[in-house]
Formats: sequence, structure tokens, C-alpha cells
Amino acid sequence: MTDIRNLLNQIAAQEVQLRDTQFLAPCVGGGKVRASVAGMVYTFKPQPQDFEGWGIFQPINEKKAEMVDEANLPQVAEYLRLLKPLRLRLAYVLQGQTWLAYPVNESDMQQRLGAAKPVPVYLVTEGAAFEPIIARWDGSAWWFDELDRRADPLVAEQLREQLRNGTETENLRFAGMTPEMRTVYDLALQQTEEYQRRRQQQLEEERLRQQRRDTRRQQQAQRPYRHYQEVRQDPDRRAMSGDESRVRDALGMGGGELEDVRDRGDFWQVEWTTRSGERHISAIDKRDLTVISSGICLSGRDRDFDLQSLVGVIEARDNWDF
Repeated sequence: MTDIRNLLNQIAAQEVQLRDTQFLAPCVGGGKVRASVAGMVYTFKPQPQDFEGWGIFQPINEKKAEMVDEANLPQVAEYLRLLKPLRLRLAYVLQGQTWLAYPVNESDMQQRLGAAKPVPVYLVTEGAAFEPIIARWDGSAWWFDELDRRADPLVAEQLREQLRNGTETENLRFAGMTPEMRTVYDLALQQTEEYQRRRQQQLEEERLRQQRRDTRRQQQAQRPYRHYQEVRQDPDRRAMSGDESRVRDALGMGGGELEDVRDRGDFWQVEWTTRSGERHISAIDKRDLTVISSGICLSGRDRDFDLQSLVGVIEARDNWDF
């Protein structure tokens, strides 16, 4: 059984040791710093809270740590050497010294971390958009180490030039371009004012198209009622409404929609639309709804069809072999 008194004594001794320990840690403005002392990980609120960079901290208590000095370059380099490196390419600034970056090699990141994705990199002290860098992973965050000076600098310059020109991602092409370069370019492009303006314009055009579709559906839904009212008020149309229903039903079974029907003596002149909204005017035999004239060229075979089948024939005319 655990000796509770002994355990409490150990914790008290660790807290004393903690207050006497200075530690080096990276710090993001407004963030927290962490330190591992005697096998335990402590998280502190730094003093001052707006400090951003690499610092030497002294715990004040178990919740706060004061920055006593800024870490020098050899100290930072020694710290970073303990972490795993990965090649990334900068996309754009998120805030302060924090950039969004994307792996130079997706497979490499996939193998190490299980997924290839954009990641924030903290304390980026040099570099510009599309520059390749070496970043280090501490298990919870990526920290900037240095620019990757082995990479071809022309790639970053080409990407920046295309970005200045507002080139769409699908039109991005140059020798040696990789899928990862295209992805990081797209991430940066989406942050530009020109891209945002075009996106807003596309959304507005889509909104107007949807508004027109809604209006058209509403008008189509109201059409039977308006037709009913027109027939009620017109004696001649009342007499015709029974035959008109035959025409409407035949068109409806074929997928078409009746717009208007006029009595021309021996036949009806039927104005109708296909499912895609294409308008046609056809002459239809009153007795059996055989097509007299379809309104388009059917190579003299108009009477081979009735009104119902005419809808499908016209909609599939791209596949005709007559």
C-alpha cells in the first residue's frame, strides 16, 4: 500500500526543487511555457505574459514562471537538436511570429505523424512566403529552426510571382512543380484580397442563380392554380378543359409540361417544355394524340410518335440515328 505521508513529502521536495530550477522554453505571446522537472511536466503562465521568443524562466510558484533572461542562439540550437526535424514550406503569417506551413514532402510527414496537413509553426524569425524551412516537433507544437538553404530559392520566387499575378491554382504551372507546392500556393492564394473578392462575387452569383431557380419553381407551382382560374373565367376554355387535361396528362407522363394548347380545328397546337425547360410547339391529332408536326425535324417520321413519347424523343435527340 502506498505510504501517503512519504508521497506528500516527495511532492513537497519536488516543489522546492522546482522553485530553485531555471529552465529554457519557447514562448508564444499570450501562451504558456512548459518544463519537465523530476519526471513531471509543469505548465506555467509566463511573466511578462506578452513575451514571445526563447527565454530562461524561473518558477515563482506552481502556476507562474518569470522570464529572467532571453536564451542565446547556442542555447536555442541545443534545445532544438533534441527535437525531430521536418522540412516545411511557409504559406502565410497567422499572427506575430506564427506562420502556417505545409510539408515539402507529404509522404514524409504522413509516415512520421500519420497525416499530411497544414500546421502552425511558431517563432519564425526569418523567411517569406513559400520559403522552405526546417521545423522541429516537440510532441505538441512545431518550432522554427532555420531556413532550408539546400532548397532551390527560385521555386519560392516563382510562387510569389504567380501569387502577385493572381494566378488561379488550377492554372499554376512551372518546371519542377510538385503537388505540395500547388497545395501551399492554394493556401496562400486564399488569403489574398483578390481571391476573397472573386470568391464573394462567385457566392453572390450563386445566390442570384438560386434565387432565380426558387422563383421559377414557385411560378411553376402556382401555374396550375392560375390555369384553373383562367379556365373558370373563359367559357370557351371551360369547354376545352377536358381535352386539355388529356394533353397535359400525356405530356406529364412523358416528363414534359404543358404551357398552352389552342384548338386549330382538326388538331391542337400544343406549346410545351421539356424537363430542362426547352420550349417546343407541336401539332397534335385530336383523336389519338398522334404527332402531326413535332416542331423539329424528325425526317418525316413525326406520325410514328404520340405526344407522350415525343417528349423522350426530343430530349434524346443527340442519340438519334435517323
